Amino acid sequence: MSRASTSGSVPPAHRSPDPYARHAHHVRHAPWPYARLDVPALRAAGHRPQPVRQFVLKTHSRCNLACTYCYVYEMADQSWRTRPAVMTRATALRAAERIADHAAAHELPRVDLVLHGGEPLLAAPAELAAPVEAVRAALARRAPRTRVTASVQTNGTLLTRGRIAALSAAGIRVGVSLDGGLPAHNARRVDHAGRPGFGAAARGLRLLARHPGSYAGVLCVVDLAQDPVETYESLLAFAPPSIGLLLPLANWSTPPPGRTAHGTPYADWLLAVFERWWHDGVRRTRIRLFEEVLALLLGLPEATETLGLAPATTAVIETDGAIEQADSLKSAYEGAAATGMTLDTHSFDQLLDHPGFAARQLGRDALADACRACELVEVCGGGHYPHRYRAGEGFRGPSVYCADLQAVIRHIARALHTAATTGRAAS
Repeated sequence: MSRASTSGSVPPAHRSPDPYARHAHHVRHAPWPYARLDVPALRAAGHRPQPVRQFVLKTHSRCNLACTYCYVYEMADQSWRTRPAVMTRATALRAAERIADHAAAHELPRVDLVLHGGEPLLAAPAELAAPVEAVRAALARRAPRTRVTASVQTNGTLLTRGRIAALSAAGIRVGVSLDGGLPAHNARRVDHAGRPGFGAAARGLRLLARHPGSYAGVLCVVDLAQDPVETYESLLAFAPPSIGLLLPLANWSTPPPGRTAHGTPYADWLLAVFERWWHDGVRRTRIRLFEEVLALLLGLPEATETLGLAPATTAVIETDGAIEQADSLKSAYEGAAATGMTLDTHSFDQLLDHPGFAARQLGRDALADACRACELVEVCGGGHYPHRYRAGEGFRGPSVYCADLQAVIRHIARALHTAATTGRAAS
């Protein structure tokens, strides 16, 4: 991957600053990178951006659930209130043309599409695949060598045989967000009347499990109040091909629940699951966090948003055609994901020079001094970008989960070393 500079530092914003760095809103909340990163100087120094490879299409900005911890509706950014509920066909077609232009310009072998929300399955089954088909058609005209992978991220409550069949026919895999395989694990996932959503989600997951070719996996936010091994084993009942264990979106100004000055409660939770998974007699599912750590420890070029030093290559297209940065930034402050760009006025190549986007492609050079000096930096990569935020300073600090990440990585490294020296690697 490319690096920002040979000196290990990033040019300050004192020469020809990018105009987006002068947005007072961004500068007030996050001087790094909006006032302290000079993108033109970065390019002049030889740093070349990586093209966008994953496009998140916010096809429906409303949701039938009201999860109490949702970063879209319950955290700092409330921009969903001013956006149309549904992405129009015209916007989807415009997105397809912009994506095809970008793929052709960079000769991309593949683009990844993610249908997202809100709840994308609020759309009628016949409409679910329309944005993906539009991209495929545009690529066939402009970049015929570029192939498409597509998935939809849903809460699972609206999955039916008809919807699964429609998605399968369109080659769209299904990922489901769930906090565990028991009703008690999902108390925070309720509808707008406060009724639990688990029953409907469980029915949807059981249907999905009958179609393994369409099943992408389950995402689960770590909840310290729930037993980790029970949570893991309960999810196995839905036969997920993979499980994504997510640390709650939090930062130094809004710390995660249960965090203490001493101790590593999130590492303790995760490592209880790791021990159960690692020493199981048969590998019943993939756990992405653990596999990513293992791959990075082995020096493999693992592509991940939350670990490692690989450049971020994801763009979000909102229902109104706004081009934004990763959705998870909405946990930091109002407008944190905003770029001021739209499909009508900007290309994805222009997004690459936005300071917020450019900062996430700098690898080691975007990190705090302590992170750059840490022996685990190649694996940790500073942690998930939103977790580094501190109001008035921005995104150049260590992760709010730094101690937990260190404990997880060191534990997995020891397990890997033991397996290698004894010749008894986990199955």
